[in-house]
Amino acid sequence: MTDWIGASEAAQRLGIKPASLYSYVSRGVLTPRRAPDGRASLFDAAEVAGLARRGRPRRAPGGAELVIESELTEISDDHLWFRGHDAITLATSRSFEDVAGLLWTGSFCDPAAVGPWQATGEAIAAGTAAQAALPPDTYPLERLQVIVPAVAATDRLRLHLDRPAVMAAARGLIAAMVDCLPAAGQATAADDSIAGRLAPKLSVRPPADGLIVALRAALVLLADHELAASTLAARVAASVRADPYAVVGTGLGAMSGALHGGAALGAEVLLVSAADPADAPRVVGELLRRGERIPGLGHFVYQAGDPRSVLLLDLIRKAAPDSGRLAVAEAVLTEARRRALPAPNVEFALAVLSTVAGMIPGAGEAIFAVARTAGWLAHALEEYARATPIRPRGVYTGRRAPG
Repeated sequence: MTDWIGASEAAQRLGIKPASLYSYVSRGVLTPRRAPDGRASLFDAAEVAGLARRGRPRRAPGGAELVIESELTEISDDHLWFRGHDAITLATSRSFEDVAGLLWTGSFCDPAAVGPWQATGEAIAAGTAAQAALPPDTYPLERLQVIVPAVAATDRLRLHLDRPAVMAAARGLIAAMVDCLPAAGQATAADDSIAGRLAPKLSVRPPADGLIVALRAALVLLADHELAASTLAARVAASVRADPYAVVGTGLGAMSGALHGGAALGAEVLLVSAADPADAPRVVGELLRRGERIPGLGHFVYQAGDPRSVLLLDLIRKAAPDSGRLAVAEAVLTEARRRALPAPNVEFALAVLSTVAGMIPGAGEAIFAVARTAGWLAHALEEYARATPIRPRGVYTGRRAPG
């Protein structure tokens, strides 16, 4: 009979942190199962003992482990924590700026002490001009990929990598990413926060107050997510002393993939493809008949459902209960449950927010990118302090020379 043990005990027997245990799961080193209550992960004690005898994966000489220890984010038992704080609670009680400061410093900062979230006039001029040269139908994420290097060129001190300098650059860069985007319509900023300034860049019409609340929550929920692909790419860049703008540019490139932040765009397309709730089964069925995944459903990490999606969808329902676009999204979810498909993830919730709020195509990706910039730069700060390049070794599987 198999002896099953909890995550804490498994980590203790292996002599590692719980976050490292999750990394072993993501790499296939350990295989968990769900506890009977569906809330916790259990591990085979014999498998854990075997791994303990073999020793945990070692790093190559002169390089860093693929399992990277971090003090920023923990994902445990389908729950998300930022430096020990419940991320779901933070999303409804703290601003994005507060949470960015928490990730960067380990504590909530006095806004008066850290300075304004404003870019220089030179940075705004450069970023605005660079994205203005793009075709009118360019997605916001593609504009951000042009804005960031243009803003970088105006910062002559961007290679000054001590913590206060990087944090000042981070606040200015995130502000520039938002302020350099063209306005989507006639709406004006709700307030001077990042969320308040981002809303009119993405919304054709002024969004309801409740949807601004949902946007603020989305920025917090997406600020970091442990070693997602874009974050790992950003950390690698920071580990070789790339400047903060280059770190963010690296993250933007990785997150544009369809299996990462780009899934929000796929979910937007899915939702606008249905004319009304009755059309949802057809839209879902056509994707399945073509052998395609339903974008925005399922998550590699969360087995019992993405808690970020649960909160964000609840906020949208509260803000716009009579929305026709929300009714379409609910019909898609009903059809997904009927077909026993996975639960929605945060990218699906972003797509619902963007369609309900009347945002431009690609808005979900832009929200994701602005939010995750805070996390990428938090990881960069950890790498700058370590000053050790991440240099994994490859395992050659190709043809060998004869003899």
